[in-house]
Amino acid sequence: MPSETAPPADYAQGHAVDRGEQRRVLLAVEEAARAAGAAGVVAFDLDSTLLDNRPRQAVILREYGVAHGLPALEAATPLHIRSWSLAEAMANAGLPAEQVEAHRRPLRAFWGRRFFSSEYCRFDRPIAGAVAYVAALAGAGVKVAYLTGRDASMGEGTRACLARDGFPVPGGDRVHLLLKPDRDIGDDPWKERAHATLATLGRVVAAFDNEPAHINGYARRFPEALCVRLATDDSGRPVPLAAGIALVADFTR
Repeated sequence: MPSETAPPADYAQGHAVDRGEQRRVLLAVEEAARAAGAAGVVAFDLDSTLLDNRPRQAVILREYGVAHGLPALEAATPLHIRSWSLAEAMANAGLPAEQVEAHRRPLRAFWGRRFFSSEYCRFDRPIAGAVAYVAALAGAGVKVAYLTGRDASMGEGTRACLARDGFPVPGGDRVHLLLKPDRDIGDDPWKERAHATLATLGRVVAAFDNEPAHINGYARRFPEALCVRLATDDSGRPVPLAAGIALVADFTR
């Protein structure tokens, strides 16, 4: 089976990202972090923001292919995953339409048990430049908060993945990991609720998220913060970005 050691460099799908503007935005956040120091907080989502979870999804597709004798899925790679649609991923991997339909529901259940598990977090890989960028902000003295839609049952695998790849590790007063206390809480209400916790950590100077609805929420709650959307994948909801939100493809400067 194929294995992934790094995410493919094609993640800014369908988005025109000006690399010069990206550099300006990332440097502006660094400057704001240095200015705020220990009084400041920078918030990051994890999935599709700091971490590419397509390798995790590709592993699950391959395991399903092996379990059900589907050679097309046995050879699935992250390049076949272009959205959160498993049907699309199966079709991209070469599964005929009638088999895509037959396996749509069984794969969803198989996928859910694995994707939302601590164990499978190990297959995630950092978005380009993410490790060095978060480390640079932490080195500037600002607090780092990983505010994710993952729930508490995924905490161990999430921490292990962050540590393995060299991200600042959650612990103490400088680096925080905010996980859902209950998987049944929706991502939208959870992130809105977690903003109150962020506000207790210090002044939020910047926030990064791939979901338009979530980065818009940051902009509403923290109007003085630099709010940045990662132009990766998202839930596909037709949510326009609020005015003033920047767009970057990754964390390379």
